[in-house]
Amino acid sequence: MIDLYYWTTPNGHKITIFLEEAELPYTIKPINIGKGDQFQPDFLKISPNNRIPAIVDQAPADGGEPISVFESGAILQYLAEKTGKFLLSDIRGRAEVMQWLFWQMGGLGPMLGQNHHFSQYAPEKIPYAINRYVKETERLYGVLDDRLADREFVAGDYSIADMAAYPWIVPYERQGQNLEDFPHLNRWFHAIQSRPAVKRAYAKAEQINRASTMTDAEKAILFGQGRR
Repeated sequence: MIDLYYWTTPNGHKITIFLEEAELPYTIKPINIGKGDQFQPDFLKISPNNRIPAIVDQAPADGGEPISVFESGAILQYLAEKTGKFLLSDIRGRAEVMQWLFWQMGGLGPMLGQNHHFSQYAPEKIPYAINRYVKETERLYGVLDDRLADREFVAGDYSIADMAAYPWIVPYERQGQNLEDFPHLNRWFHAIQSRPAVKRAYAKAEQINRASTMTDAEKAILFGQGRR
């Protein structure tokens, strides 16, 4: 059994997608990041960076004590190795998956996150910052579009690299992008969107968090953090 410490963000969706695809039994333990649950001592023992998602594997492969893992990319790799699914086993295929997973973790996610912040949440609209991150989002979409020009999925076969990238493309309209400008990415996006496991993952998100707007108090918790 996997305990998933989760909230309804792109990084959270990555893990529910994997768990649904792999049909692993799991329990969602909601961490409401707008209410400050991520700062609770019990959660910090699992995720010291006070970020979701995190997991606790109650039945690790070595038969020992439960294993906790934080950081969404590390969780995807851990679960792929645990199950033998969605991470190619040959050296070249694995290298393809891992470099695109790290591309998402180091580029696509952080840059699109800044896009979201300055265009949607920042109390002051800073044109330079908005333009900077909208343009970088466009560049990264172009990188992914080029990659998908001659293959069905990011690393050839469907993998954790696709699961990592897809949730960050879901809010493309809020990011100032038009998927029709990226035909290969558009095809890939709709192929993943139609997968039953992906639909189930997003349906669970709707059950957990039906709020459509963030209050000023929640923004202060999320964006006003300094050293604890």
